[in-house]
Amino acid sequence: MATILRQHAEQLYAQELEELKKQDNDKRPTNWLLSPQSVVTYLIGGKLKNGFEISPKYIGNKRLMEIAVATLTTDRALLLYGLPGTAKSWVSEHLAAAISGDSALVVQGTAGTGEEAIRYGWNYARLLAEGPSEKALVETPVMRAMKDGKIARIEELTRIGADVQDALITILSEKTLPVPELNIEIQAVKGFNIIATANNRDKGVNELSSALKRRFNTVILPVPDSMDEEIDIVRRRVESFEKIMDLPAEKPALQEIRRIVTIFRELRNGVTTDGKTKIKMPSGTLSTAEAISVVNSGLAMAAYFGDGQLKANDVAAGIIGAVIKDPVQDKIVWQEYLETVVKPRDEWKDIYRACRDL
Repeated sequence: MATILRQHAEQLYAQELEELKKQDNDKRPTNWLLSPQSVVTYLIGGKLKNGFEISPKYIGNKRLMEIAVATLTTDRALLLYGLPGTAKSWVSEHLAAAISGDSALVVQGTAGTGEEAIRYGWNYARLLAEGPSEKALVETPVMRAMKDGKIARIEELTRIGADVQDALITILSEKTLPVPELNIEIQAVKGFNIIATANNRDKGVNELSSALKRRFNTVILPVPDSMDEEIDIVRRRVESFEKIMDLPAEKPALQEIRRIVTIFRELRNGVTTDGKTKIKMPSGTLSTAEAISVVNSGLAMAAYFGDGQLKANDVAAGIIGAVIKDPVQDKIVWQEYLETVVKPRDEWKDIYRACRDL
C-alpha cells in the first residue's frame, strides 16, 4: 500500500478526535462530531480527565477559536481573515475535521475558479446523451456539504472573481441551492456551514461585496504575539513535517529556529528585537509559514547534502529566497540588514558567512 504524502487532519489526529468523542459529555449541535467546547479543546490543546494529552493545533488567543466555533453553531458562515501565513487554512481544516469529521470538502479559490466550482457542474457526455437529469449533475464540495450537513471550506475567497463570489449569497442566506435546469433545489441539512479564508496582501485580490460580507462573521487571525510563541509554532510544525517525510536528520536545535524567527520578525517589524536599530522592510510578508518552510528545506539539505545536523549553510538559501521577492528593492534591504544587524552579532558569524557567500 502506498504511503500517503499528506493525510487529512481527521486521519492524522484520529486518536485525539476519538478520545475527545469518548470524553465529551456536552451538548452537540446536530451532525457535529464533537461539542463546541471539545472542538476548542482540540484546537487549543489540553489534558483530558483520563490524562490523555491533546496537542495544540493553534497557538494563540483561545478566545478567537471560541468565537470561530460559536459562529459555526449559528446560521452565519465564518471568514478567517489575515495576512498570508497566519494559519488560516490550517485552522479551517482542523475546524472541519473536529466538527464534521471530514475536512476534504474544499474549494480552492483562484482567479480561474468559476461558478460551477461552487454551485454545480454537468457531466456533458451524459447531458448530451440523456438530457438534463440529476444523474448528469456533478456535485461540488459545497453541494455535498449541504446534503450531508457538513462543513464546506473555500480557500482564498478573495482570489475568486466578484461575480463568482456572489454565487454564495443564496446558499448562505436561503440555505438552498437552486438547480433551475431541473426545476429543483438542494436544501441544506442541519450542520451545514461554510468556512472561508481570505488575505489582504495578495496581488489580484477581489474585494467582497457588502451583501456577501454581511453573511460572514469575520475572525482576524493575527501574526504570533511573541517570539517564543512563534518559535513554538515553527518547532511543532517542523517536527510534524520531519515525522511525515521520514528525513534522516536530527531534530533542529531551538537555537537555529530562534535565529530564523528573529530574522523574519525583525524584517517584518522594521526594527531589531532590542528596539535600538530601525530596519528597512522587504516587500514580502515573511510569515510564520515561510519560517517553517525555510527550516523544512534546511532539514532536507542537512539530511541529504550535509551531516544530518541543521546548520547555517543549510538554511541560508531558504532565508534569502524568502526575503528577496523583488530582485532590486529587496536585495538592497537584505544586504543592508546583513551588514548592519547580522554581521555585528558574534554568535551569528556562521549565518553571516553562509548568506554572504550566496
